[in-house]
Amino acid sequence: MTARSRSVGPLIALAAAAGLAAASPALGQVAAPRSETCPASLPEGTRCWSGRAESGAWWWYARPAEWNGRLILHAHGGPRLGDPERAETEEDLDRFAMMVAEGYAWAGSTYRRGGYGVRMAAEDTDQLRQIVWDRWGRPERTLLHGQSWGGNVAAKAAELYAVATDGSRNYDGVLLTSGVLAGGTRAYGFRADLRAVYQFYCRNHPRPDEVQYPLWQGLPQGAAMPRSEIAARVSECTGVGRPVAERTPEQAARLRNILSVTGLEEDHLVAHLAWATNLFQDLVWNRLGGRNPFDNMGRTYRGSDDDRALNEGVERFAADPDALSALAYDSDLSGDIVLPTVTIHARYDPTAFVEHSAMYANTVAGAGRSDLLVQTFTTETEHSRLSAPQYVALLEALEAWMETGERPTPAGIAATCEALAPRMGEPCLFDPEFQSEP
Repeated sequence: MTARSRSVGPLIALAAAAGLAAASPALGQVAAPRSETCPASLPEGTRCWSGRAESGAWWWYARPAEWNGRLILHAHGGPRLGDPERAETEEDLDRFAMMVAEGYAWAGSTYRRGGYGVRMAAEDTDQLRQIVWDRWGRPERTLLHGQSWGGNVAAKAAELYAVATDGSRNYDGVLLTSGVLAGGTRAYGFRADLRAVYQFYCRNHPRPDEVQYPLWQGLPQGAAMPRSEIAARVSECTGVGRPVAERTPEQAARLRNILSVTGLEEDHLVAHLAWATNLFQDLVWNRLGGRNPFDNMGRTYRGSDDDRALNEGVERFAADPDALSALAYDSDLSGDIVLPTVTIHARYDPTAFVEHSAMYANTVAGAGRSDLLVQTFTTETEHSRLSAPQYVALLEALEAWMETGERPTPAGIAATCEALAPRMGEPCLFDPEFQSEP
């Protein structure tokens, strides 16, 4: 299930989006690069460094002994809500170690602060490019890689920073993996729907004896609720986390209705509800001045055992136009791409649904740039890390595209992957014929 499209009014003044791009209190606290012990997953002889940018963002840089002259600049997913820490980016480096094993240098940043802010994160990503170029020299090619929410970040960075002021290119190609590519105004509406539907059936988030607040706020300003508490409330209402045999008929019925209406899987209900709690709180209170970017006034919920009762009783909320404009300015994409761009998305991604790729394709088509976009899909049910040879096949296709100008095909990428699979010991699960629908 994805959020329906909404029309976004004229952009408000840039100051209205200041909360989304606000700098960290750590601004100006620079940490000089220091040598680090590389993750064990990286090839022998790889050297690693970490440091802190002027913005406050922590970063890691890794370069293999047999470097191919290329740099991959990584934009991580999230948004992560805590204060950034030096070790965070090491986890991203470990997850995509197969890229370093193929000879690429790799650089990734935490961003200057936790919380939402696509333009902020895009600026920090491009700042890391300049740090690496200044200290280690400009590579033969620089590729942008965005994973999950980082797909939104990398796509925005490509729109903002692909071309330097002198007309030269800062980047040569873009790889977007499991990307949140619908833009902020369309990416999170389904979680607002989840809050409304869940509360209709469960009445425990918030409980009747707790402070009441509009569900689109996530939580009241200054309140806190760890994921463990959210999981406990979900279990109390639906029995999730308990053996099926131990669930009451009432719990089973509530769970069946929630999953049927929202289209979510049981194993991912708590995760999405946690995002609709803590991310919403950050987005609304820290980035949008307490204003609401979510709207379910025209939504008709279907799939329950009594749709009429659900639609009459569910909480309704209307989006604030200024909040929508600020969110659109920060995170929506124009599709006006200038670099060869390849994407990969699992058909059954439980976190960032595959429809994100279709919405991005439509956005790019609307800008008349479809010739610069190639999308691929797999039959996987994963989000954070897909099968390793698939990433390498995409990189090889992107390199060939930049070298020859010949646009790759999903079938060709799948064939390259099959040739790589025996060496890498992981399967190829591309589905070249699949086309996602918005």
